Amino acid sequence: MRFKNLDLNLLAALDALFRHRNVSRAAEEMFITQSAMSNALARLRDYFNDPLLVQIGRRMDVSPLGETLAGQVRDILVQIETATHTVRDFDPAQAAQRVTMIVSDYSLFTIIPPFLAAMAQRAPRLSFDIRAQQTLPHLLLERGDADLLIAPKQFCSDDHPSEILFTDDFCCIVDAARGPAPLSRAEFETCGHVVMQPPNGGESFAVRICRAAGLSMREEVRTFSFASMPLFVNGTQRIALVQRRLAMSYAAHPNLRIVEPPIILPALEQTLQWREHRDRDPLIAWLRSQLRAICI
Repeated sequence: MRFKNLDLNLLAALDALFRHRNVSRAAEEMFITQSAMSNALARLRDYFNDPLLVQIGRRMDVSPLGETLAGQVRDILVQIETATHTVRDFDPAQAAQRVTMIVSDYSLFTIIPPFLAAMAQRAPRLSFDIRAQQTLPHLLLERGDADLLIAPKQFCSDDHPSEILFTDDFCCIVDAARGPAPLSRAEFETCGHVVMQPPNGGESFAVRICRAAGLSMREEVRTFSFASMPLFVNGTQRIALVQRRLAMSYAAHPNLRIVEPPIILPALEQTLQWREHRDRDPLIAWLRSQLRAICI
């Protein structure tokens, strides 16, 4: 199909080239030969009268016009994909799409396991690609690289619809030998803390809210996984400030105790977001309802 003398099949090739910045990898994704992809790039360059991608040493950089086109081309392809996938009668038991979700380690540890267990029963033909939250996770959603984003409200975009799945307040986990007494502010600020450091960059949400509240933390141990935090608290005087759902999941550990922080801190608002173009997509609507049910 052509539009204004442009073969629209070339848009998919252009999108792959922009994302990979490599002719061979783009060809592999499109299941065509490298020479066919090179030919597609030549035709695109001729149509736009621009190099689009420029070879610099062993890598390719996107031209200024290419930078402008990249987001627009991605939006066009996402809208086409949404239109072709939308059906009036949606049957979860027969749905066979792949769903890509961007989630934090917190979500991966708390709500994703029961969600996937439910999906195995209710939509066994769906497959899921669970990816790690990055510094600006909404950018993956906006580029069409993800179907759903689950992240704190502060990390979501104002340009796409969203809903709060649940709120979760903060508490501390300490070694059981410390006793049940609440932590004083002085104790909280002088003892060493175990802090979650997102592996892809960014700042711990717990560190952020403490700073905003004027509460200091002495970071003694940084870890990239919430699952490791109780191990680094056990048998020490360290403290870990975590969401209560997470703390409750540690409850089976016999040597840990949950205590309250010295001041009330703002609760985490865990938010679900999806692209505006897929607001009426029955698959997305059904997945949203399933996530809401899991999070109650």
